[in-house]
Amino acid sequence: MKACNQIVVALVIEAVSEALVLGERAGVEPSKVLDVLSGGLAGNKVMEVKREKFLSRDFSPGGKSRFHLKDLGIALAAARESGVPLPVTALVNEMFGALVARGMGDRDHSALVSLLDGWARPAGGQGRP
Repeated sequence: MKACNQIVVALVIEAVSEALVLGERAGVEPSKVLDVLSGGLAGNKVMEVKREKFLSRDFSPGGKSRFHLKDLGIALAAARESGVPLPVTALVNEMFGALVARGMGDRDHSALVSLLDGWARPAGGQGRP
């Protein structure tokens, strides 16, 4: 069950991260993005608990990225043994792997937003607007 929980948390963190980066690039204040998402069907506990980390980009550890990567590896191994495809989990696992490879393994798992923020940066440009 822990592996199942870690799948959902990781995928929600990734989805919120995508929404934040898209919203910011479109000129919407990050707090407004989270406010609007929280008020509808997209509202979730991850957004509530990690709100300040997403907004401040202070990724002091809560749930460390390297531990989430380990847990996703366990989930993917269980899925292989059971013959269950987890394609999106595999992709998010790779994203956490990239975060850890960049030396951010001891940062909170919400730091995933910084990876997406970097990918959205124009060549030679800045991250967040």
